[in-house]
Amino acid sequence: MRYAQGGGLTDERRAFREELRMEAADRFRQGDENPVIAHGLRVSVRSVQRWRRAWSQNGLRALASKGPASLPLLSDELFAVLERELARGPVAHGWPDQTWTLSRIKTLIGRRFHKSYTVQGVAALLKRHGWSCQVPARRATERDETAVRLGEGDLAPGGRAVAALDAWLVFEDEAGFSMTPPTTRTWSRRGHTPVIRVRGRSRRRLSVAALVCYKAGEASRLIYRPCPDARPDGRKSFSWQDYRDLIQTVHQQLGGPIVLVWDNLNTHLTAGMRRYIADRDWLTVFQLPPYAPDLNPVEGIWSVLRRTTTANRGFADPDDLITAVRRGLRQLQYRHDVLDGCLTGTGLRRQPP
Repeated sequence: MRYAQGGGLTDERRAFREELRMEAADRFRQGDENPVIAHGLRVSVRSVQRWRRAWSQNGLRALASKGPASLPLLSDELFAVLERELARGPVAHGWPDQTWTLSRIKTLIGRRFHKSYTVQGVAALLKRHGWSCQVPARRATERDETAVRLGEGDLAPGGRAVAALDAWLVFEDEAGFSMTPPTTRTWSRRGHTPVIRVRGRSRRRLSVAALVCYKAGEASRLIYRPCPDARPDGRKSFSWQDYRDLIQTVHQQLGGPIVLVWDNLNTHLTAGMRRYIADRDWLTVFQLPPYAPDLNPVEGIWSVLRRTTTANRGFADPDDLITAVRRGLRQLQYRHDVLDGCLTGTGLRRQPP
């Protein structure tokens, strides 16, 4: 049996397939039927029939793997060189944007190694070496990577400030949810665009503030508050008094000191908020570096919420939107694995007590 290297089979996979064939040969000698063997090995009946036919003609030699049909054009050493070239980005190689496509990688291989691949061959080559097509993360050009690295010692759950105070590490962020999410789809007759009725006036957007709380030896916690309605001043976003009340509520629920980490929103930096923080010995506040939302695990909460509860929803009225968001957040409050995963996604990790 021979499997082409272009088909994507690695040496380990070829060895696994050979073990299956040898086990099938043992079953042949025992007189088992083809459907029984296929069910036991979890392969198709046609594969077992083909193996039996080859085994009956030439014995075990016919079922042994003969290795790849041909050697790959790019060896592992050359692919390591290709990876370094890909890491430089498409702009460094003359393309106008920062996305790698199969046709561009094909062209790069031809320029760099003078070897010809098809687009399908490039896809198989990349998959064999652990590459996949993914949605890239975005980083602001203005971001200071040095400031991000310097902050990690204090931000980690086992970091200096958290360990010294035996405190909860609390991340805070706000997000807005619209009446018209971007991924709404519905079925309709071809040629007739469906119409969904939504409110065009009044409140079309819901603002929510959420805090994710971590402490070594404790279960992760998620606490949230929607933006209050019917303000006398007509304000539609959180004021510093709202954040003050929310922090006070979190302190009462957690029952211990808090190390609060949030961004540089102007409401977080008001004089009233600074005075409130200075007067509380149980509260320590860190500002995230500018343009570093990926250090905040609450961003992962918003991402999960938009991919699950609010995805593909055509909300009939604001109450429907509020109910959906609240339901999704309540469900996440019991998903401690998701909360911990959001922290892991920032590059930080929980440490045992």
